[in-house]
Amino acid sequence: MAEKNTTATKVIVPCRISYANIWEPKSINGGDEKYSVSCLIPKSDKATLLKVHKAIEAAKEDAKGRKWGGKIPANLKLPLRDGDIDRPDDENYAGHMFFNASSKDAPQIVDRKVQPILDPMECGSGDYCNVSVNFYGFAASGNRGVAAGLGNIQKVRDGERLSGKANAAADFSDLGEDEGFMEVDESELPDFLQ
Repeated sequence: MAEKNTTATKVIVPCRISYANIWEPKSINGGDEKYSVSCLIPKSDKATLLKVHKAIEAAKEDAKGRKWGGKIPANLKLPLRDGDIDRPDDENYAGHMFFNASSKDAPQIVDRKVQPILDPMECGSGDYCNVSVNFYGFAASGNRGVAAGLGNIQKVRDGERLSGKANAAADFSDLGEDEGFMEVDESELPDFLQ
């Protein structure tokens, strides 16, 4: 994958997306409305996990002088979490590391050819995507840590939907050219429908 416009703290993460609030901002726990996504990375994808780890470490170093008074606090909140530990009841997180990324600004969502995707049904929870993320240090309300800022999203391929809603292909069969409504034997109808 050719990566453009990356820095020590900004990386392109190949992942499966979940909880994809990428078309409309949403308030979580009464906070500001934000666009957000959970990025699932298989534990077997060591290259991506190393890239994310290095970006988090770079964000810690950057924030050390600018936000944390010259030293890295001992009990930092870090974004990368273990799905087997933090989401044991969700089979989609089994065998994955994950982080949540958010932004007040809408991400641009594009296809494999970097053409805009405008239909929300074309990209959502369960799809496999490249997600641009900028990790940054924060110090707010007594909490210190590293957060993931959501950049843009490139859909790579379809995945099984995680929304719980079936897609049309799962509900309907191809009718062909001549098929229409089924003929009904009216003698089988209850009285109130005859």
